[in-house]
Amino acid sequence: MAGLSPTQRTLRELRDQGRVCAIVEKWNQYAGPHGCRQDLFGFIDILALDPERGVVAIQSCGQSFAEHIEKILNSKATEYVIEWLKCGGKVECWGWRKVKLHRGGKAMVWKPRMVTFSLNEKGVVICNENDTV
Repeated sequence: MAGLSPTQRTLRELRDQGRVCAIVEKWNQYAGPHGCRQDLFGFIDILALDPERGVVAIQSCGQSFAEHIEKILNSKATEYVIEWLKCGGKVECWGWRKVKLHRGGKAMVWKPRMVTFSLNEKGVVICNENDTV
């Protein structure tokens, strides 16, 4: 899977799990001086249909994992995250990085670090963090 973007890695993993998914992030050539990528509601890159959990909104990234977590927790998009969670949707952030296949070994593989968000009286919070799918 060398050379794949974090979004492509996430799509591949979701499809391997049997989930139906689609990219909802779009390129807007008219935004800014050179165009930019725009997430659905400011935080969704991929929508996945999970038979057990329902509709899952996924923010997919590479090295900038902490920045993407912060985007969901404390940005203009947070009000949309709150509405998404109130409507019963799920929100996850998948950050891809290379890790050793075996402790002490040299072989490296791409693995996602995943965070799931929920809503409480304080607002959007991290409710679960996993180092694998």
